[in-house]
Amino acid sequence: MATLTAAQKRTQARIEYDAYLATCPSRQLLSTLGDKWVALVLSALAEGPARYSELRRHIAGVSQKMLTQTLRTLERDGLIDRDVEPTVPVTVRYSLTPTGHSLFAVVSALKSWAEQNMQTVLEARSAYDAAAGS
Repeated sequence: MATLTAAQKRTQARIEYDAYLATCPSRQLLSTLGDKWVALVLSALAEGPARYSELRRHIAGVSQKMLTQTLRTLERDGLIDRDVEPTVPVTVRYSLTPTGHSLFAVVSALKSWAEQNMQTVLEARSAYDAAAGS
């Protein structure tokens, strides 16, 4: 087997992780990252480490089940760390990993865009619904 140059390795990596291909594993990651709770948890943790109860209070509307599932998924994907302190009762703090911080830059831009453009989107929805109803 021939040795690949760095450029060839990058090209091969791009081919292996092409989200347009049905078999690409990055599709699963994209699906996870598209979840609203993921964006909100990452945003909350970007402010600093937090306990479960702090996250639950900070993120309005998240159920215990969804927060638990989201935290487990993010931990599994290496985006957050779960630090267990041996106290009575046990204290658990969540924080972003370096990979989580790099993803937060993207999530932050998306969150800001949504907040800034929501009125325009609501107006477009109303116009579309009115036209579809006539």
